[in-house]
Amino acid sequence: MLDVLIKAFSFIFIIVVGYLLKRYGVLQRSDSIALSKIMMNLTLPAAVITGFASFEVEHSLLVLVLIGFVCNVLLLSAGFFIARKRNNETKVFYMINSPGYNIGCFTLPYVQSFLGPVGIVATCLFDAGNSVICTGGSYVAASNVIGISTGLKNTFKRLFSSIPFDVYVLLLVAALCGYHLPGRVIIMTSIIGNANPFIAMLIIGMMLEININRSQLKDVYKVLALRYGAGAVFAALFYYCTPLPLEIRQVLAVAVFAPVSSLAPMFTSRCSSLGSVSSFTGSLSIFISIIIITTLLTLMQV
Repeated sequence: MLDVLIKAFSFIFIIVVGYLLKRYGVLQRSDSIALSKIMMNLTLPAAVITGFASFEVEHSLLVLVLIGFVCNVLLLSAGFFIARKRNNETKVFYMINSPGYNIGCFTLPYVQSFLGPVGIVATCLFDAGNSVICTGGSYVAASNVIGISTGLKNTFKRLFSSIPFDVYVLLLVAALCGYHLPGRVIIMTSIIGNANPFIAMLIIGMMLEININRSQLKDVYKVLALRYGAGAVFAALFYYCTPLPLEIRQVLAVAVFAPVSSLAPMFTSRCSSLGSVSSFTGSLSIFISIIIITTLLTLMQV
């Protein structure tokens, strides 16, 4: 149990270091953009490839893709329902920030360190469904609700321009066909992928934003209450009421407590003036998710 806590607090320590480096000018918040590109295009795909290396994907596990998608659709619908009588900017805020899980930057590094290759693959399958919404689906839905048409073509273009998503799809197809990459390739990807947790947590620290107008706190709290309230329900259902293997149920119980997607502020700012509120919501959700996921993983390892 002590080793588990040390790992968990190591993640927290790296996040704090990232924030302090930005706070005291050693690094700029803009530097996180370069690190994000390295993570999304190199270390994250390498970690995913390594996770898939020796895992035989069963057809029954494809349900995880559907689960990731359905969880997001339910949260998107709930966000719309809560804000249905509010102004357009508030509708956009709720619809984009209620769904969407930060899997690649946050949850996957945790799973990579605690739950091993099976956990990585299960998380990737969940994220494949999640990505449909958080990489553009929620933005399209919110835009259409307020009368801005974006079209499905742009949504699919954005979705398949994401290298991690493309890697998910290609590796899933390859695994279902019984094909695995050579061992020498996996040695290389494992070295690169091992850097993913550190880079991901450092980026989160550099992107933390703590400033917000107090009048907007109510909406922030409502969105977070919706996300984590639904997360508690989802986690209980998946862990206690599904016939999936224990490792898969553990992954699902953790994944639904992931923080707000890192893309949410960008999409929110495209349709409203609440981009900074979205950024604050995401930052606050990171602290909450750290506490919840660390606690869950500690209990799972006992």
